This record gives sequence, C-alpha cells and structure tokens, in this order.
Amino acid sequence: MSPIRKEVVIGDCRLILGDMRAVVPTLGTFDLCLTDPPYGIDENDKKVASRANLAAPKDYGSFDWDKSPADAEQMDLVRASSQHQIVFGGNYFDLPKAPRWLVWDKENSGDFADGEMAWCSIPGALRIFRWQWNGFIRKGEMDKVKTPSFRAHPTQKPVALMEWCLGIARTARSVVDPFMGSGTTGIACAKRGLSFTGVELHEPYFDIACERIRKAYAQPDMFVSAREPAPVQQPLFGDVA
Repeated sequence: MSPIRKEVVIGDCRLILGDMRAVVPTLGTFDLCLTDPPYGIDENDKKVASRANLAAPKDYGSFDWDKSPADAEQMDLVRASSQHQIVFGGNYFDLPKAPRWLVWDKENSGDFADGEMAWCSIPGALRIFRWQWNGFIRKGEMDKVKTPSFRAHPTQKPVALMEWCLGIARTARSVVDPFMGSGTTGIACAKRGLSFTGVELHEPYFDIACERIRKAYAQPDMFVSAREPAPVQQPLFGDVA
C-alpha cells in the first residue's frame, strides 16, 4: 500500500498527505530541507483565553501533534533527505553541533517569545533576521498572502522568513519540508522559482497548504520567479568538447 494518502501538484510544488516516516524515504534526495518540526511545547495548553490567545482567535482543532517533539527517527530522516538542512527549533532536538545558527528576531515584547532559532548545516557565521511577529502585528503577511485567515496554523512562520532562509542556501534548487503545516515554505519556494515537495500528516493543514500555494500562484501581485537554470561547467583554458 502506498504511504501517500493524497498528492496534489501546483506549479513546481508537489504536496503529499501522509506520514513523513513512510513518505520521505521514497522521495530521493533534495538540495535543502527547510522545515519547522513540532517542538513539543504543547500548544493545547495555549488555547485558553489569554493575552497570547488574542493573536490566535480561531480554533485550530486538535494540537496532539505538539505533545512531544519530533523523535530521533524523524530527525534522522530530515538529515538524510537533503544535502543541507535548516531546522527551526533546532535547540529542542538532539542534533549534532550546528555549523551555523540562524535567529529570527520577532521584534517582540510581553507574553510572546522574543525569537526562534534554526539549526543550519551550511557553515558560516550566525545570522539574524528581524521581522515583527507580535500578536495582531504581523509584518506584511496580510498583504503578501491573501487567505481566509492569514494565520492558518498556530506555529505559522512569515513567508519572508522562509525566503530569507532560502537565500542562505542560495545554491539550492530543490527543497523539501517533511512537516509542511500550512505550506509557508512552499509559498517561499514558489516566489523564488524553486521546486518544492511538502509532506503533511494532518489533512486539514494539508488542505490549507494546497489552498495557500494555489492562491500564491494565482495572485497577479505576487511575483513568482522563473526557475533559474542549473550552473553549467565552462571549458577551461580553451578546451573544446
């Protein structure tokens, strides 16, 4: 029996409904895995009325997926899926010493976290991306991604943040996200003209991801790049074929 319960192709985005444990080993190897796995911070406890809840007034359904962080088997699959990886919440997982950390500064205050950290396998200096994401104040998202609810997932990331990460992995042409959620990584890949494969276990979020990515391709005010050709090795010292 196929591990793929449903598959939708939109532009250069291939979206798969299924368990990443079964699906990812069938996909081959990608240039980059850019993903945001469950951290195990139990978002269910945050569904009660609170100041923080003002930022998320809708009902996202069950949060059982966030009872515990992604396990060792899942993280091994993340690392095996691609040449390079950028993993948000990398500080929650048992990963090797990071060649580089990426930091998202939310320009935040009050009850919300000031930022999030991503483990990055691409060597280099620590880099910080500043993008406000505080309660109702979410820089740019209302204009850039027109959806029924611009926050379609309780741990949704800004599209601009994922675009910035793709810029860190500037040679990547194929991207996978085994914890696709509401499809933000796919939207960022579409904007940069990269091929994307996303895997999501929960059908409601899978359907949201399909809707968001479909609308992203359809929006005339959203620039979707043509995919750049792969680099070609030029002859050296006058060599001819």
